[in-house]
Amino acid sequence: MTELQQLQPAAPGVQIFPDGRMNVINAAAYLGVSPKSLACYRSQGRGPAFTKLGKLCFYHRADLDAWIAANRARSTTEHKALKRKSL
Repeated sequence: MTELQQLQPAAPGVQIFPDGRMNVINAAAYLGVSPKSLACYRSQGRGPAFTKLGKLCFYHRADLDAWIAANRARSTTEHKALKRKSL
């Protein structure tokens, strides 16, 4: 297991399906954002990858972890540059 795989969910009680999927509520809790923020990121195309099954959206833990890693920054200047790039 890599260091990233050994990390625990961001919030207690986050439910993850055996295949690594989470619904919107659990994915938002895992990321530490509100479900509404996650919906905004999704509609703007700047959030983590998701799967849509009918009306339901699911997020895979690996995609959430990759999105977190891709948005890491060492300074506010670097963070602003990342933010501009994703828009």
